[in-house]
Amino acid sequence: MSATKKLPPNQTFSQFATLAAALLGWMFDGFEMGLFPLIGKPALKDLLGKGADPAISDQWFGVIMAVFLVGAASGGVFFGWLGDKIGRVKAMSLSIFTYAVLTGLCGFATEAWHIAVLRFVASLGMGGEWSLGVALVNEIWPGKSRAFIAGLIGSASNVGFLLVALLSIGLTQLIGGIETGLLAIGLSKATADSLLQNSAWRFLMITGAFPALLIFFIRLFVPESARWEEERATGKTSNWNNADLIGVMIGCLAAIGIIFVWSPIANSVPLIAAVLVTLIGLVVALLGFLYPVRQYLQRTVAAGTLTRQASSTVLKRMLLGASLAGIALLGTWGSLQWAPRWAGELRPDLPPTADSPGEKFFAAQYTQTATALGAICSTILAAMAAGRFGRRPTYAVLSLGSFLSAVYFYRFHSTFDSAFLLAAFIAGGVTASFYGFFPLYFPELFPTSVRATGQGFSFNFGRILAAIGGLQTVNLMKAFDNSFAKAGSLMAVIYLLGIFVIWLGPETKGHDLPE
Repeated sequence: MSATKKLPPNQTFSQFATLAAALLGWMFDGFEMGLFPLIGKPALKDLLGKGADPAISDQWFGVIMAVFLVGAASGGVFFGWLGDKIGRVKAMSLSIFTYAVLTGLCGFATEAWHIAVLRFVASLGMGGEWSLGVALVNEIWPGKSRAFIAGLIGSASNVGFLLVALLSIGLTQLIGGIETGLLAIGLSKATADSLLQNSAWRFLMITGAFPALLIFFIRLFVPESARWEEERATGKTSNWNNADLIGVMIGCLAAIGIIFVWSPIANSVPLIAAVLVTLIGLVVALLGFLYPVRQYLQRTVAAGTLTRQASSTVLKRMLLGASLAGIALLGTWGSLQWAPRWAGELRPDLPPTADSPGEKFFAAQYTQTATALGAICSTILAAMAAGRFGRRPTYAVLSLGSFLSAVYFYRFHSTFDSAFLLAAFIAGGVTASFYGFFPLYFPELFPTSVRATGQGFSFNFGRILAAIGGLQTVNLMKAFDNSFAKAGSLMAVIYLLGIFVIWLGPETKGHDLPE
């Protein structure tokens, strides 16, 4: 479809309805992702008890972040598979329902492991929503619009991060009105107080259930992808088999096993054993997550509708995509996602005492606001740059810029002030720019029949790598006397690999989406 061709009114409405639904889905996705990094500390303090060892709290923080990433990886493959089998719209509705409802249930947790389990299941939907929305929007919007649309995709998630920070800041002023509202709907004073204690983390988690209402809009107004409908008409979608999901389950269990050996529950596991389990688990997870696609490709080749060379190309590009995403995600989750918590350490709130009402500085919230604002701007700019200058040189520049900005943020700032927030804005923006790049590049690597699964695997298996690496942030902090700055700076070195890995991929500038 030409970008200049005039569309009929109903088709134009369908395009904008699809884009609006996807952007809202990604925004709420970002809101849910941003919740725990911001409220994790008060939540764990509440669940573990005031006398809990801070090191144990740090470990649980890392574990919960890691299980979120593993769940998102598993969900990206599962829901991507589902989208290629039953359609993008139906699968996307299910993914949004999953992450919304399970996030809301986190507000009723009574143990730290409850949060880990619920966040894991919720993240299945978050990982799936990304891959399905990207596939659907890219297949419905014209080619020349895709760079800007890809930037909006990345930007929408970070609007969600921003909303979390703003809501958390404003909650102190609104808490009286919220309590009145909770009492008005019939909740007891004790229940209302429990929801609003410890930075109101329970209330914020419960608000994460509201995106489920988006499903009604999607089912009423968002059309199915015509490209996918054509694939179904040719019979290719019948080559997806439910039994192949056993591979995803095995891969997921292997990744969870990796997290377990690094968790506080398994502190007695020797280091050598933990490393061995990690290496074996990573191989099993890789083979497991690839299994549904490999089986699909074998059936398609046997049916004569795909060549062996094309099948091999799909698998190679999935591994390439996972490497590119793994570099960016490991840098984000192993380094910059810890920035709000670091800010809270540098400028902690003053608790109330007998002589003072205390004071809140909102250091974590202001830091997340700064990083989110930077990301909202940079994701659009990165996608537009990739559209103008090419995919490979853009990714290489983003990799170098991410390393430099993260090191500048962590190594040259030790006081929470305006300079700190400016550095957070820059680092948050540059390191998040990949999330405007991936929605443009990944759909260009795969044909329609495996697009949701292929890009779902690429982006989300990178989360497995990020989960494994992110678990080591706590260990690095221990090695550096609990220094966020030193650990974060060292984790940022991973970005430098991206300067070289991107040249293994094809340059797709100016090419249409493969059929």
